[in-house]
Amino acid sequence: MRLPIFGGEGGATVRVGLAYDLKAEHLARGLDPEDAAELDEADTIDALDDAFRRLGHVPDRIGSAEALAARLAAGDRWDLVFNLCEGVRGSCRESQAPALMELFGQPFTGSSAYALAICHHKPAAKRELRDADLATPNFAEIRDAADLDGPAVAALRYPMFVKPAAEGSGKGIAAASKATNPAELRRAVCSCLERFRQPALVEEYLPGDEYTVGVVGTGAEARVIGVMAVDFVRDDAAGVYSLHTKSNYLDLVKYRLADDAVGCAAGELALAAHRRLDCRDFARHDIRCDAAGIPHFLEVNPLPGLNPRTSDLPILCGLAGIGYGELIGLILDAARRRLAIKESR
Repeated sequence: MRLPIFGGEGGATVRVGLAYDLKAEHLARGLDPEDAAELDEADTIDALDDAFRRLGHVPDRIGSAEALAARLAAGDRWDLVFNLCEGVRGSCRESQAPALMELFGQPFTGSSAYALAICHHKPAAKRELRDADLATPNFAEIRDAADLDGPAVAALRYPMFVKPAAEGSGKGIAAASKATNPAELRRAVCSCLERFRQPALVEEYLPGDEYTVGVVGTGAEARVIGVMAVDFVRDDAAGVYSLHTKSNYLDLVKYRLADDAVGCAAGELALAAHRRLDCRDFARHDIRCDAAGIPHFLEVNPLPGLNPRTSDLPILCGLAGIGYGELIGLILDAARRRLAIKESR
C-alpha cells in the first residue's frame, strides 16, 4: 500500500490509528506509579488527536496493545498506526505492539520490534555502538551482586553510575546512583537489582554537560532537528537527569538550544547512533560529555514522550522553532517516505 503525503498543501486524508498506554487506566488496574512513569497522560492523546485533525487526517484512538491485538484479529486496519505503546510487562514490552503489527502486516510509525528491544536494553545498545567505534562510557552489565567482583567492573574507574538495564523516563536514577567507592557501588547495584528485578548497568560517570538530541527520519534520510542542553540549576538535582529531576524540570533544570561546536558534535553522534541502531522515523538520544568535553552516547528513546508541555522532544522542538503540529507532521511524513521507499525496492 502506497501512503499519501501526510499533511501540507495537497496532502490526502489518512486514517491514522493511535496506539498508546494511558497512565490513568494502568494505575486504576494497580500498576505502581513509578512503573507507570513512561505511560501517557490523557492530554498527550488529546494533543495528538488534535494535531492529526489539523493536518487533515482522521484519527482513531485504539489504545493499548491488548486493544490493538483485538482489533487486528477482528480485521480492522488503518492507513497507518501512530505507535506510542510502551507496554507494562516484560523486558521487551516496547516491542509488543510493533510485533503484533508486523505479524498482521499493519504499517506503523517508529522503530521495528527488533530495534525497540535492542534500544530498550541499554547494555545491548551500548555494545552495538561500541562495536561501531562510537563513543559511549565504559560499562559492565551486572546480573548478580557477585558480578561486582569480576574483571569487567575491576576495569572501570570511579566514579561510576548505576541504572536499571531496561527502564526509561529516569526510573531508578537518583543521586545515590553515583558511586565513588566500592561500598557505594555495591549499595547502588543491590538496590537496583532488588527494586527492578533485572540487570543493572554500571558505567563510568561522565562529569561534563548533558544534551538531548531529536532525530527525525530513517537511515540516510535521518536528520537532527535540534540539540538541547540540560543545565542543572539547583543542587538537589545533583547533576542527575532523574525521574525526580524530569518531574520538576521547571525548578531544577534550564533548557537551551545548543548550536555551538559541542552541540553539533553531540548531534552528529546521535545521528550515527540512530542509524547504527536502526531507529526509524523519530527518536530522542541522550548524550553527555566527558571531562575533556567530548560527547558520549548514554541511551536512546525510540518512543520518546510527546506531551506538548512536559516532554523533552516537544520542548526541544519549541526551542528550535518547530511547533507541535509540525513535529507530528515530520514524524508522519518520515514514516510515509520510509514505507514508500520500501515498497519501491
